[in-house]
Amino acid sequence: MKRLMLTTLLWLGLQLTAQAEERLFYQPLNSDAALSREQWRKIWQASARHGVKTLIVQWTAYGDSNFGNAHGWLADSLRQARDQGLQLVLGLYMDPAYYQRIEQLDSAGLETYWQAQLASSLDRQRKLREDWKLPVSGWYLPMELDDLHFQAADRRTTLHRQLKDFARQLDAPLHLSAFSAGHLAPQVNAAWLGELASAGLQLWWQDGAGTGRLAPLVRDTYASALPCSVGIVHEAFRQTSAAGQPFHAEPAAPDARPGGCHASAVFSLRYRPWGKPLLDHPLTTKARNVQNH
Repeated sequence: MKRLMLTTLLWLGLQLTAQAEERLFYQPLNSDAALSREQWRKIWQASARHGVKTLIVQWTAYGDSNFGNAHGWLADSLRQARDQGLQLVLGLYMDPAYYQRIEQLDSAGLETYWQAQLASSLDRQRKLREDWKLPVSGWYLPMELDDLHFQAADRRTTLHRQLKDFARQLDAPLHLSAFSAGHLAPQVNAAWLGELASAGLQLWWQDGAGTGRLAPLVRDTYASALPCSVGIVHEAFRQTSAAGQPFHAEPAAPDARPGGCHASAVFSLRYRPWGKPLLDHPLTTKARNVQNH
């Protein structure tokens, strides 16, 4: 009986791990170019072995960094990921000043800024299609949403319209993530994200376990309010840097509890055991400033 119980518990643990790892985020940094093709092959093999089926690449251009374009290290690495059977959701363009800009702008300015950034991402999507020629199952917009800068209902309404227009111009589903900082009530936050998801977007809500902005009980309240259409990203790190400092974190196990009706993903490859080569290379100052979530 004890052996049967142990076997059952082990099987359940493996099932939870497989569920949590089915979708895995990868945030490219310039320092990742130091890895060899053989290292990348082993990383993608291990990803597939751990149950990863879809790789969500957070961005393919960050400011003036495009990670080598169609013949560079990132494109080559992602082709190897495809060779290992991984589906790709490719990230578009990220403005390094995004968080500063949305902090400074009023509602009219934010609408104009978002429109400009969406135009840049649309240009990026077309370039990826024409030059990289990688089969994709979706596109990821790196401009994360939060409940501080989108507290006002008019901002959320404008954003909804902009994202619907943008998604209609893509040839694969649009993915977008959000996080909570306690500025909208859980039910209001859930209704907002659910409305975006109903517009045909794949919305991802970050569970906040890594950054620790909210107490665990508060995070659970936000999570339990979410409609089934919103996926949950489990953060596999614990932030060690203080507010205002360059981001730094240590690997940690993601929440392995069943996600119920929610799709689940893990952030990120860099903090998973088989992604250790990505942490072994010292980050440049620029790369360290990029590394946030």
